Amino acid sequence: MARIRSVFICQECGYESPKWLGRCSGCGQWNTMVEELVVPDGQRDKKVVSVTEKPSLLSEIDLKEGHRYSTGIDELDRVLGGGIVEGSLILVGGDPGIGKSTLLLQITNNIARHDRKVLYISGEESLKQIKLRANRLGVEAPDVYLLAETNLTIIRKQVKELKPKFLIIDSIQTVYNPELSPAPGSVTQVREATASIMNIAKNLGIAVFLVGHVTKQGAIAGPRVLEHMVDTVLYFEGEQHLVYRVLRSVKNRFGSTNEIGIFEMKEQGLVEVDNPSKALLSGRRLDVPGSVVICSMEGTRPVLVELQALTSDTSFGMPRRMATGVDYNRVILLMAVLEKRIGMALHDQDAYVNVVGGIKLSEPAVDLGIISAISSSFKNSPISKDVVVIGEVGLTGEVRAVNNINKRLNECVKMGFSTCVIPQDNIKEVEIENKDINIIGVMDVRQALDIILPQ
Repeated sequence: MARIRSVFICQECGYESPKWLGRCSGCGQWNTMVEELVVPDGQRDKKVVSVTEKPSLLSEIDLKEGHRYSTGIDELDRVLGGGIVEGSLILVGGDPGIGKSTLLLQITNNIARHDRKVLYISGEESLKQIKLRANRLGVEAPDVYLLAETNLTIIRKQVKELKPKFLIIDSIQTVYNPELSPAPGSVTQVREATASIMNIAKNLGIAVFLVGHVTKQGAIAGPRVLEHMVDTVLYFEGEQHLVYRVLRSVKNRFGSTNEIGIFEMKEQGLVEVDNPSKALLSGRRLDVPGSVVICSMEGTRPVLVELQALTSDTSFGMPRRMATGVDYNRVILLMAVLEKRIGMALHDQDAYVNVVGGIKLSEPAVDLGIISAISSSFKNSPISKDVVVIGEVGLTGEVRAVNNINKRLNECVKMGFSTCVIPQDNIKEVEIENKDINIIGVMDVRQALDIILPQ
């Protein structure tokens, strides 16, 4: 009989070491190495069930009608690329209490109404707890089955017997294989459970939603390979004290990535926000220094967002900088551009930048908006309420072209803005013919600020 040995596995990245390490050599994290027993090769189940017995020609593969179906929630369908694909494995991550289980119960109700069996497996709640939440959300579809179980062997058996079209596991970190010695939630257990469920999904054509816990840094807990194994990775973003939730696709084999869906948390559950720009701009104070409206592309959707900045004399030897919703390092870089190219004395100013509504912006097209808001606050000069600012800023102070300029401009027109400041290089691409909006092209930051903040 093969001797059982133990290894130390990093719970963050899956790096293996024969001895304990204070700091993981793979990801550099401290105190993440946990001892786990290795199953001898002779005791492993090496049987692999393949979806097809032999290779198939790409041209001969038939996509049956109905291979993709709607969730009944337009915002979620947008994020998924048009709906749920049969046999797909979808991972949903987010902070506790953000609304993951609520959204999945609502999907369950919508899918089961179309004569599709749905199996909801919970490893964290009892059946009565799920029933109470289902009653609050109005889940009344007849083909919804509930199971409170964490044993992978029992889960596989029940799925094969019931053969649902839609499977939800909440959460994957609670599922364990009794044949493996590590505790539930360990790297080995999460990897083995996901691989086993993926095998069932592909063979039986079951669409599977896996709920994943997140770490303090906001990444999905468990090995990085977990995100590589699944077909789609969705992240729920937003603050618990705010009503808006953003569902973002960071990986999607069946659609575009970085697509977002915006929801509002209400008593009856998550409600779609049909017009995100209108919702995010509601309550905006007009003609206040440090406030500007920017247009960001989130996937294929243009969204108008209010960006705020505040500068004040520092009380410390080194000024304080803070950024919420935008990259902190990007803000520092743009402030350096203002100091060097415009001569704005920000070296003794505390600076705070915030994106209203809990939205996180990562594209460079918001650069000119950040510079405009900081300059407006520093000069105590408000920006006109009818102005939208779009543009990427380089280190030499130039304003560079951005993509999808016509989609952005159409969104500005729809929301009633009369002036839009854009990069000069984008002017030749403008196809919109609307006399109600004044489109101004700028070459550099100085020219832009002269227009946005007239003396």
